[in-house]
Amino acid sequence: MEIEYKDIHDFGREELERLFLSVEWSSGHYPDKLVEAMKNYETVFSAWDGDRLVGMVCAMDDGIMTAYVHYLLVEPEYQQRGIGRKLMEMVKNAYSDYLRIVIVAYDEGVPFYERCGFCKSEHACPMYITELWT
Repeated sequence: MEIEYKDIHDFGREELERLFLSVEWSSGHYPDKLVEAMKNYETVFSAWDGDRLVGMVCAMDDGIMTAYVHYLLVEPEYQQRGIGRKLMEMVKNAYSDYLRIVIVAYDEGVPFYERCGFCKSEHACPMYITELWT
């Protein structure tokens, strides 16, 4: 089946929970929060195999200069099919007039993002607080 890409913000809690937990992201344990979060993102592109959500990318922006990619995830059995690359191309096109697109990537994701045209900063490192979720 061919993958269909959508620009929507309304998702069911079960489909978000399944997708996020398929890649072992702790956010999947908070499906009700994910449903609300998707409504609040400026940009959400999703990938669908029929009625099955198989990937998504979410970004926030300041309206003119900088966009931040917060989530990019593709269900494991759909990885290596170009879905993540297509979702990133959609983000790059959506923000083509901005000065920069920022991604906080884990080490294992860096090669993928480099293949998508991003470069690792030599002067910055990601920082976060996770205790708020416990």
